[in-house]
Amino acid sequence: MKKICFLAALMVSPTVLANDVIQWWDASATVLHGDDYDLAPSDRQTTITLEVAGGWTYGDGFIFHDFINFNGNNGGDDNSHYGEISPRFSASKILGQPVEFGAIKDMSVALTYEHGDGPVESMLYGVGVDFDIPFFSYLQLNTYRRDAISNGNISDGWQFTPVFRIDMPIGNANIIIDGYIDWVFIADNNGYDENLHFNPQIKYDLGKSLFGEHKQNKLLVGFEYDYWQSKYGVNGVDQNTYSIIAQYHF
Repeated sequence: MKKICFLAALMVSPTVLANDVIQWWDASATVLHGDDYDLAPSDRQTTITLEVAGGWTYGDGFIFHDFINFNGNNGGDDNSHYGEISPRFSASKILGQPVEFGAIKDMSVALTYEHGDGPVESMLYGVGVDFDIPFFSYLQLNTYRRDAISNGNISDGWQFTPVFRIDMPIGNANIIIDGYIDWVFIADNNGYDENLHFNPQIKYDLGKSLFGEHKQNKLLVGFEYDYWQSKYGVNGVDQNTYSIIAQYHF
């Protein structure tokens, strides 16, 4: 993924820019290992995911990059990568007053840039809506228009992407359920099927349990469920698997 000024700003110390551009940020690294992955050189793979999320003067954003190793692949390329940059521009922050009604607490212009190995480069642009709903730490619903950029990419269409998190206190620790759904509900090209990718994680706050409050949300362990109907838009390829994960927040 090409670096942009938003990414560079997020990587600066939040104490330096707390009253300037960056309002908050969180960076993490996750290791995932699982089997039964479809349309890959090997059905077993290990992934290292680097993520940065943050809030800034005019909105918020999320960046991730996956570095994938196909375990047990006999011949061919053993590695791949994929990433996204997703900045959003908040109506409330830009106008300087709350844009909210009922359960809706904000609206945004939402953008996403996708890239990686193969013909996957795309630009998405649309509208994001943030909700304040009981039991959810956050719930965002983003609707995008998809425009393919790279040659051979035929994923043009429309996409709906909910993003969510639920925190459940358990004893002296915490259970976190978070993730997203990518639903391409209209596809422009006959060779690309509408598809649904449901990708939640269930994690236990092991750091808080072992080391106390000062390590809360630092070291998490659990698993990721991965259901992808018509994976990559390929009719009849329905991935249904999970990975064990360990995640550390810096």
